[in-house]
Amino acid sequence: MEDRKAFIVGISGASSSGKTTLARLLRDVFPSTFVLHEDDFYKPETEEGIADWDCAEAISIPDLARALSHIRAHGTFPVRPFRNTRRKPHVANPARKHFVDSKEDQNSVGACPVPDASIAEARARVAAWLAPGQPGHGILSSGGGGGGGVVRAVASGSDADGSPPPPAQPEPEQQQQQQDGLRVCILDGFLLYSEEMEAGGVTPLLDAKLFLVVGRERAMQRRRARDGYVTLDGFWTDPPGYVEKVVWPNYAAAHARLFRGGDVDAGRLDDRALRDKGILAQTDRPDEPDMETTFRWAVDTLMRQLEEAGKRR
Repeated sequence: MEDRKAFIVGISGASSSGKTTLARLLRDVFPSTFVLHEDDFYKPETEEGIADWDCAEAISIPDLARALSHIRAHGTFPVRPFRNTRRKPHVANPARKHFVDSKEDQNSVGACPVPDASIAEARARVAAWLAPGQPGHGILSSGGGGGGGVVRAVASGSDADGSPPPPAQPEPEQQQQQQDGLRVCILDGFLLYSEEMEAGGVTPLLDAKLFLVVGRERAMQRRRARDGYVTLDGFWTDPPGYVEKVVWPNYAAAHARLFRGGDVDAGRLDDRALRDKGILAQTDRPDEPDMETTFRWAVDTLMRQLEEAGKRR
């Protein structure tokens, strides 16, 4: 692996498949981890008269690719805004002039579906994996938990202003090793493995690619249950028929190549297509796994992927 400061994890899947929930859970159990949202790279509504927010044309793919390149090289968000340069970026905290004031972090994903005990168990497992003499030791930097402008829930152990608590200081002999370690950037988005993202240089920048599968009816039920979304221009509420006529058909068209016979509604992933694209999914489960099961799988998968990355450094 070339010299870089961050390991970038993609989490993709249909709208309401649990991407943001999983990203936030992983951020809270892996140290030196922060979240980036594809949704924060939407073009302004007035830029091209966009009414369909669930297609590649609504995303500023070049800006997303440039941001990921910076994160990979430096391990931090870019300071200057890469998107919507005609607009003055909003800065919620003057001490943190990062390139994006996340709108996605203002959207609720509801109550966490994973029990506190399972989260605590995962956090302990990761801590043990990172301990001296264990496979994960020295892979991650000592930069602490999430940050870089990402809003964290107070209940997850952060300060009231959204910043993570100060990390424990390592022993002097460990400092250089941990400073040389990686930060983890988790990018969640509904189109990360589409042809447009691949051609635009986004997908090749992902070091691990996780794909969440959800059935059509469950995805539409969850999406309809949402009040709406905070956007650059205000607040978006799905108009009648938008989920059935736009959201799901767009998802199916963009991901048909990952399913057997191109049949997304049947929900059977194509193992060969996933291998060819380096995409990881829970293909051994005939049913739709719940978030607790998916969380455990993602923690195990990310530890394995980080171990492989550590060997290549």
